[in-house]
Amino acid sequence: MDLQTYEPLGDKKNSEFFEDYLGQIYDRRVKSGLDDLVGEMAGVAIQVEHGDGINYLAELAAMGPYRVYDARLTDTHRIFTLKSSPDFPRLLVFEPTSPTYEDEITRWNKLYPLSSKKPNARYIGEIYKAESVKSVRETLEPQNIRFVYPGESPNSFFSADHLTFTTMSDFTYNRVGYVDTDFDDLDAFGLGERIILAPDEQDVIDKADQLQKDHGIFGMVLGLDHMATRVLAGEREDAILEYLTMVPNYFWGAYNIQEMNSSTNVTRRPDIDDDKKSPARVFTANNTPSFVNSFENLPMPTEDFVRNFGRRMHHMAYAVQDGHVVDEKNVDFVVRNLADMGTEFLAHVVGECLDDPNLKQIFSKSSRYSLLITEYVERCHGYKGFFTRDNVAALTAAAGADERYEHGQVFD
Repeated sequence: MDLQTYEPLGDKKNSEFFEDYLGQIYDRRVKSGLDDLVGEMAGVAIQVEHGDGINYLAELAAMGPYRVYDARLTDTHRIFTLKSSPDFPRLLVFEPTSPTYEDEITRWNKLYPLSSKKPNARYIGEIYKAESVKSVRETLEPQNIRFVYPGESPNSFFSADHLTFTTMSDFTYNRVGYVDTDFDDLDAFGLGERIILAPDEQDVIDKADQLQKDHGIFGMVLGLDHMATRVLAGEREDAILEYLTMVPNYFWGAYNIQEMNSSTNVTRRPDIDDDKKSPARVFTANNTPSFVNSFENLPMPTEDFVRNFGRRMHHMAYAVQDGHVVDEKNVDFVVRNLADMGTEFLAHVVGECLDDPNLKQIFSKSSRYSLLITEYVERCHGYKGFFTRDNVAALTAAAGADERYEHGQVFD
């Protein structure tokens, strides 16, 4: 793909600033060697509260394809590594070993009314394969990308051997990590000692796994399809350009979701045959900031989410295998059985899969452990697009109704 001649899809008008620097960023990535240094996504990292680790692992086992295959103990955390397919990114779950643990995540979460009750719960960021973490730092630091160095964070994982992370983005509060060794070989990181879960802990996870199998949905939920961050209206372009500075994705396109007064902006990997190998990164933002919107009185669930939870990852989406169970689409079958298992959803499945390519989607309620919403999406008949406006509008409205914060006379 020639990124310099590619015409992004969609109807969201970007500024001259964005269009000018997008091309310069693509050009600089090639000239600096970043596109050769950084490969596909190796993993994603999430932190939960002390005491929530096992319950969250059980939730993941019930709702999706990820299963624990390694656990480590560091000075500050239990770190659980989970796998779905060998070809798809791993999932790392961080659980502080102390109820008084505090780091940058804690301090940011405490600033917002609906994240302060779980101050350590946050999606941390993606980790990408790299030829050399040292070379990545040397390439990106002259471009004003900051990295965590030993001693700068209580969590030593952010600056481990063969692994490096950026500091939290000013626009998304997410990080980007890079790894230059086999991600399944945690010994190579010099990262704590391997631990075995207590029998009662393993039993909680095994029961959730068995519940999924008993309901007949094991294997139907595949890898991650995409992850979506919500940012403030005025920081949409900055957030996208910053991310494209750090990873070899391209700006696929952006669409206005007029009913929700927002836009959905997608970055994807250009050189893979399956998005689940390196899931798309989505950025969603209001079209107008809240103080201006007070003149227009339009819906603004995206901006409200950021005001209530802070800039952060909003949801992670799983792909559901296309097909039918008797006369029911797979996603409908999966959702119906998850609901029987106790998973709560924000609304019904949206979208239709009849004779033409299309997709069906749904949001769960946010996790009580990670605060993340889980999306399920089935791409029917080889649908190549990323979403439909009607689907996104319905999902955004459902999430907004569930994420309200009442304060004084302002209800958002």
